[in-house]
Amino acid sequence: MAFLKTLLIIILCYYLFKILAKLFAPKIINYAAKKTEAHFKEKFGDFANQNTTQEEQVGDVIIEKRPTKKRTTSEKVGDYIDFEEID
Repeated sequence: MAFLKTLLIIILCYYLFKILAKLFAPKIINYAAKKTEAHFKEKFGDFANQNTTQEEQVGDVIIEKRPTKKRTTSEKVGDYIDFEEID
């Protein structure tokens, strides 16, 4: 009798969990989506501001050149030696 009672309680808890999951899952997912959206806006909000700045400057050509690297040292690394294999 105790085994049937335990089995009935387990089955009842399972179905109760399924019903509650169907009721509260959309609210939990909506809450998680809002939190994630707020997190992304906080982290990547600066990129949106940069895009608006670039849109204001449409048509302007900006060329950024890197400074050329000049080699000041001319050290000799070594001599090239050609080996021949002797049979």
